Amino acid sequence: MSGIDVGEELGARAAQARALALLRIRSRALAVVITPAAVAVVLFAAGAQGHLGGPVWDGVRWAVLGVAVVVLLVSAAVAVAVARARPAVSPTVPVAEEGAPDLYRLVRDLADRLGVPAPSAIALTPDCDSWLEDRTHRAHRGGAGREAKNTAPVLVIGSPFLWWMRVAELRAVLAPVVAGTDSSAHPDIAAARRFVRGLDAAVADGAAPGRGALRAVPAAFTGWVARLLLRACREHAAEMERCVAATASMRAQGVDYALRIAAQEQVGLAYAGWDRLLTRVALPAWRMGRWPSRLDAGVVSALTELSRRDRLADGFTLRLGERPACDLLEEPGIADEATSLLAARLFHGGPAESGPDWAPVDWQQYPDEVVDRKWRTEAARLHRVLDAMGVPPASVADPAVPTLARVMEHLAGPGGPGGPGEELAAGIGAAVARDDAQAPAPGPAQQTASAAGADPLDLWGPDPLPLFPLQPPRTGTELLADHVAAMVCCAAVDTAGAAPGLDWLDGPALLVDGERRADLAVPVLSLVEDGDPDPLRSWLAEVGVRSDKPVRLV
Repeated sequence: MSGIDVGEELGARAAQARALALLRIRSRALAVVITPAAVAVVLFAAGAQGHLGGPVWDGVRWAVLGVAVVVLLVSAAVAVAVARARPAVSPTVPVAEEGAPDLYRLVRDLADRLGVPAPSAIALTPDCDSWLEDRTHRAHRGGAGREAKNTAPVLVIGSPFLWWMRVAELRAVLAPVVAGTDSSAHPDIAAARRFVRGLDAAVADGAAPGRGALRAVPAAFTGWVARLLLRACREHAAEMERCVAATASMRAQGVDYALRIAAQEQVGLAYAGWDRLLTRVALPAWRMGRWPSRLDAGVVSALTELSRRDRLADGFTLRLGERPACDLLEEPGIADEATSLLAARLFHGGPAESGPDWAPVDWQQYPDEVVDRKWRTEAARLHRVLDAMGVPPASVADPAVPTLARVMEHLAGPGGPGGPGEELAAGIGAAVARDDAQAPAPGPAQQTASAAGADPLDLWGPDPLPLFPLQPPRTGTELLADHVAAMVCCAAVDTAGAAPGLDWLDGPALLVDGERRADLAVPVLSLVEDGDPDPLRSWLAEVGVRSDKPVRLV
């Protein structure tokens, strides 16, 4: 027996021991519940045999029986609430076997090599991670019978992995994940996980708002009981999952281990490129009511650009000649669009269906549909705030013409750095908050799609999707700097022949003579924070921008 086999056996036994410890906690809770009933049975049996007679013991017997009945009823209500509680499930895009036969074949071959059960299904998530997810609860089974309790978990794969990784790299990365199905099939571990997940779901239900007093009080009591049990289970549950992960990792060492070490570098690189793409490229589009429909394809362009700029990433682009893992999908474009929409819903709160105010955009249309529109929308907002503040126009002859000179003269005017700039920043912040509040809420569209059965996230249920904001709220000064930079870019496009562009790592970009100008931030900050217009005037003169010329706004 090799060292790996011994370590795997020890890890499996440790996981099973922790699972049994969790089940013992469940058994102890049951013992506490039936103790009053057992005492009542003993007292009545003693009375029937002529022992413990008299009015005092009769009163004790009936009092204990009353307590036992109350405890059993309350416990039954708690047990029903825990059993009916809907465990949390990750929002994913399901992948049918008909739409990815090669991917299913790869996963099943991998499971055969590892000697473990194959996952029951595959789903995609807009994240750089992969895991197994148990969906055997009746709320997730879609009306399946009791045999679904023994169904293998679902394999959730991060969609950026499919587009950036090669087939061999994806197989190596998925090996330790698929190996975890062996532990999921163990009856003790599966029962312990169902117990913990049920308690966790009961706690979430107890904390859910929007209930009346008649429903809130029992739900709060159930949540309190579940929290007590979870506190007792915390250490054992964490150690059980650690042992399961260690066992799966040891089992997977016999499959593409050397390639897995190299593939882990691609995991880190994919995470960096995906984060940059979401925060710098996708987020501006989402704020403009557009959602990029090819985010996964965009991460390849972003990482290729990163490889070109960063000497540490040299050589990674040589892999692009090999077969990408997205070729394992029959229709990679459809899967990319579905995960891109899910990313917009999770990270920005967009609706589930496209419409006039929420439309898909491809990368060729991004500069015109997002970048130019973003600049002109922010420039128009900037001038509306200036109008509300009573700032005079730069041109007396035509006061209705919006110009960059008006903005520069106001920020560089008397009052010092903390005067006009601070007041304008507060006005911009209030205007942005007002526009965000007037934006259509995603809830009704999402609920309509779910009711119609067209939403791929029906498994999530009627509750709104969790929102994971990509960035903290921006300060007034940061918003003002963005709006002034947008005004400068509009003036450059209208008066100097510049063009909006897309940088895969930095998002919206200003192109002058086909080259990106990335040196605008410093002179804009000098104007906004210090009230010094000279650096920006020098930049405008170098590019050939006329600040006194009118600018077209949205």
